[in-house]
Formats: sequence, structure tokens, C-alpha cells
Amino acid sequence: MAQLSDDCFAFGGELMRTDEALALLTERLSVVVDREDCALRDAAGRILAEDITSTRAVPPHDNAAVDGYAVRFEDLSADGETRLVLTGRIAAGDISDRPIGASEAIRIFTGAAMPADGDTVLMQEDCREDRQGDNTHVVIPPGIKQGANRRFAGEDIAAGDVILKAGTKLRPQEIGLTASIGLKTLSVYKPVRVALFSTGDEVRDAGEDLPPGCIYDANRYSVAAALERLGCIVDDLGILPDSYNVIRDTLSAAADDHNLIMTSGGVSTGEEDHVRAAIDTLGKMHFWRLAIRPGRPLALGQIGNIPFIGLPGNPVAVLVTFMRFARPAILRLGGSRVTEPAMYRVRAGFPLKKKLGRREWLRVRLDRDADGAPVARKFPRDGAGILTSMVESDGLVELPEELTSFEAGTMVDFLPFSEIG
Repeated sequence: MAQLSDDCFAFGGELMRTDEALALLTERLSVVVDREDCALRDAAGRILAEDITSTRAVPPHDNAAVDGYAVRFEDLSADGETRLVLTGRIAAGDISDRPIGASEAIRIFTGAAMPADGDTVLMQEDCREDRQGDNTHVVIPPGIKQGANRRFAGEDIAAGDVILKAGTKLRPQEIGLTASIGLKTLSVYKPVRVALFSTGDEVRDAGEDLPPGCIYDANRYSVAAALERLGCIVDDLGILPDSYNVIRDTLSAAADDHNLIMTSGGVSTGEEDHVRAAIDTLGKMHFWRLAIRPGRPLALGQIGNIPFIGLPGNPVAVLVTFMRFARPAILRLGGSRVTEPAMYRVRAGFPLKKKLGRREWLRVRLDRDADGAPVARKFPRDGAGILTSMVESDGLVELPEELTSFEAGTMVDFLPFSEIG
């Protein structure tokens, strides 16, 4: 298992651009989880830990793509109907014991192995059978192409092909592909185990009474849900009081049996923000000043080889920075090869002006214009504390640092929430 460097998060300088931050995360973070064997039936959502090389061809033999008749193309008339003697029958799972002879046809079913010398299959709907005496003939219309409806051995997978790379997240299609070569057990990375907590004497958990001056803890629940969608195992340590000793002892214990420690808010330089001081005592803390909106500096540090990520405190900023910065870091720690979400070009249904040199994310919902093309509608309120804006939106429009303005109708990058996880 790879280990983090002593200064994996270290960075100094002016405001950092988003692309630079993401490149640094890729460069400085490595896998921190071990491997384990996993039954194929339970492998959906896991990260593959080694390449899968097929030892067999798929399909293993030439076979029929339809129910119909296997023939030799050379026996077919190019101009009129062809009559061939029906001499056999091959069902899926059977093997013909002899090749097709001249002017013969064999009844064949989808998936059945092609008989020797047969190179073309006619769909049963295009043919008719005609019995004369002791023989049954198949009457075939003209116009079929040589090799029609015949699937070749290895046309999907050849023996020796690397069908999946290490670091691949196993979706239903990867599970099916693996099953097609007969594997039942895979080597996968263990889930990233995350210790998650909130801090603050004013913070209350859902379901508790809410005294004056206090707030409910939304961020911990949002982050926990986002982590679980990534396949992490989340140990919820609850809400810690504003006590240096409690926070230090909790961090120290969490570093013993977790791959990542995470929180939101509580990492500023205020007198009651003790997380920073505790991490400075136990390890190292770095602040990345990012040129972004929404969001404030990310608190990144480590206790030994255990990384710490402190997200901003505002609910919208928490989710946005999780999606664009914490998510790729976590995927990298967990062995994933692809860490960037897919974005799509859509038409903006609004004009905009923004500050030069800052990456920004706008909350939008998608509508359809008169031609049916997707168009992004901006949520009317921009506040970083308006969590309803995330619920009523379909995703984020990402605006690059160089952009300062655009008119309605401009094509922009759209990051759907469905891509996160």
C-alpha cells in the first residue's frame, strides 16, 4: 500500500487556481487503503485493485446472432430464390458433428455455435420451409450479404485482452463484462474509512431541542451522505465541544484506525476554533487559499500519514468544495483512476458578469428551449448559506477564471449533481 508523503498538502503562495489545486491533489496523494478479495456479486461500486486480463475469448466460438438457418454463402443465388435441403438442427449449447455440405442448410438458434463451413445465417422470418417427399427444403430470398447474422469468436474479447484497468469503479456494465470471462472473485481496494465530526458549542444534532443562539448541524449530514455515495465507510463522531483537549484526543484516536479525517468549519484562527491548534500539535496543517466562489480556504493537513480535510462552514460552500476538491482527493486515496466528474455543454438562459481570475459555480436547473435543447436557468439567490438552492437545482455551471461576462445563449460547462458519487 502506498503512503502519503510528509507534506502531501503543503503549498505556499498567492491564491491558487482550481486546475492547479486539482493537479496538486493528483500529484501528491496516493492510495491509502489495502486490497481485499470480493465476490463478483458484491463488487458493484468498488474500485478495482488490479488489471483484469481475459484468459478466454468472448464469444468462445462463432455463433448465430438470430434464430434462422446457417448456410454456405457460395450456395446462394444472387438473382432469385435458393432452395437448400435442411439437414440438421443446432440449439444453443449444442455443437454440430459435421460441416454443412453443398446445397445444405442447418436450422440454428441464437447463440448456437456455427457449423463448420457455414458462414452466413438467414433470419427465420425471411425464409420458408417446403417439404417434398422425405426432404424439407428451405427457400431463401436473394439479397443477403455474406457473413450476415454471424458473430465471430473473440469479436468482443480476445484471449489476452486487458478488459479492465486497475482503478476502475465497477458499474453494472463492468460487473457483466467480468462475468462474461468467468471470473467470480475480484481484487478490489477496501473502502476509505472516514472519521467525520463537527465542532461548536452552538451546534445541535437533528432531533435535539434548539436553544436560542444555536443551529442544527446540516453539514455533517450532507458530507456523510456525499461520502457514502463515494463508497466510503463513515464513522460519525458527532459534535465535539469547543475544547482543545477533547478535539486533540478525538483526532489522535481517529488517526489510529481511519484513512481520512474530515470536518467542516471550525478551522479558522478564532479563539474557539481548536481544530487547527490540535492538528498543529499532532501533525501538520496547511491552508489552501483558492480563487473560487463559493468557498473559503480549504484546511488540509495530516496526522502522521492520515490526511485531514476541513471544508468551509457555509452549507452551499461545503457541498461545492466537496464536489470539486474533496471528492477527487478521496477517490485518489481510495485507488480510483478517474477522479474528475464529466461536464456537459449547455446553453445559459441568463447573462452574467463576474470577477476576473476567480473560478465560480452557479446553481442552475435545466429547462428545454423551443427546440428541445437543454438551457440552464440560474437560481435567483446566490448566498452560500441558502441550502434550498442546492435542492431546487439540477447542478452547477462552472465558470473559468478568464471569463468576465457573457450574454444569454452562451454555451457553458454544466456539472450535474448526478455525476457526483
